[in-house]
Amino acid sequence: MRTDRHSILIVEDDDNDVLLMRRAFAKSGVVNPLQVVNDGDAAVAYLGGEGIYADRDRFPLPVIVLLDLKLPLRSGLEVLEWVKARAGLKRLPIVMLTSSKEDADVKRAYELGANSYLVKPVSFEGLMALVKSLEVYWLLLNQPAYIADEHSG
Repeated sequence: MRTDRHSILIVEDDDNDVLLMRRAFAKSGVVNPLQVVNDGDAAVAYLGGEGIYADRDRFPLPVIVLLDLKLPLRSGLEVLEWVKARAGLKRLPIVMLTSSKEDADVKRAYELGANSYLVKPVSFEGLMALVKSLEVYWLLLNQPAYIADEHSG
């Protein structure tokens, strides 16, 4: 699988975190295109292909979503619940990437179908290590569900 053609959707409302993530992805050599939205409603519109996000050439369905928990308009948990309730999206890997270490948040995210729950590192080096591990596991080693769907039946 060529990972450079598969986009990653980052749902993050903090511009500084977005900038740091872009730098970490670039410095780590991850070539996947990054798409960024900054609130929960925009994430739903993007994933649903609605409004300005209807053009799937410009806004392709991602291979993975990095989803913050605390977002304007619709929380990350609400976005997660919306995604997992959609037949065409429910297998899309969602990695919660948040600063919350609250047990209730972790438990609720997994109950709603999160594939992973990661706490944002405090250092740039930590963020680069996290990006590298995401690349290795989710983009290189993991067999995406949509690949399995295409080969079944």
